[in-house]
Formats: sequence, structure tokens, C-alpha cells
Amino acid sequence: MESRESKVSKALECFDCGQGFNCAQVILSTYCEDLGLNKEAALRLSCGFGAGMGRLGYTCGAVSGAHLVIGLKYGNFLLEDKASREKTYALVQEFEKRFIERNRSTVCKELLQIDLMSDDKQAIRERVLEVCPRAVKDAAEILESVLFSADKDL
Repeated sequence: MESRESKVSKALECFDCGQGFNCAQVILSTYCEDLGLNKEAALRLSCGFGAGMGRLGYTCGAVSGAHLVIGLKYGNFLLEDKASREKTYALVQEFEKRFIERNRSTVCKELLQIDLMSDDKQAIRERVLEVCPRAVKDAAEILESVLFSADKDL
């Protein structure tokens, strides 16, 4: 298993300052194989979550990716397994709280302060290069902390 720091570095390398995959893809693909999901499936599954859900500016892709990782690791797949669902919800809530503490929001358009549907592609690119690497780094660091704490409780 990779170190916590190497997971954060891996996520940032995958993002590659906006030239690589979107924020959601970066986060999920960094963890997917450790959790039994192949990388191609992870990239496809998380593609539509980027840019705040398909450029709509809603939930940050890095946040959505983290939610997917938490669900993949702890989510229930049996109807009667309510404990796993509750643990997943608690971890998502803890992740959200910590991300908001660092970034004041989990909403993509609030983080970027730009309309991703705008025709000004250069302005969008500049904001993405300025804001998104930090969001990916924060999401990966917080996710590592949340997963580490949850694993200690097992």
C-alpha cells in the first residue's frame, strides 16, 4: 500500500495542471485499484463528475471523487447493511466539513469564481490552473486522513 503522501502526489500528477484528467477522475483513479475497481472503469465512471458535474459548476469534482472513494471502500451493497451506509454517510460528512474548513465551499463555481459554461476559455483555464490543483491536493489529504481514521476504528 502506498504512503499517504504518495497518494496525494499521485493525484496531483494525474491532474497535471488541467492537462490530464478532471478532478473527480484524478481522485477516484488514485484509489480505485486498491479498492478493487480497475482504472479504466474508475475513469469512465467519474468523468461526468468533473467541473462541478459536467461543467455545471455544482459539487467540486475532487469532492465528488472523494465521496466515490469513501463509498467504494465502506458503502453498503446489501440492503440490510445499514451500518455500512451510516459509516459511509458519516465519513462523507466529515470529509465535507474538513474541505469546507480549508476552502469555504464544496461548490465548483464558488471555488473557481467563474462560469464554466462561459465562452472565455482562457479565463476558465487560468482559474482552473490557479484553483484546482489546491482543491485536488486538499481533497486527497483530507481523504487520506478520513480513511486512516476510519481504518483505525475497525
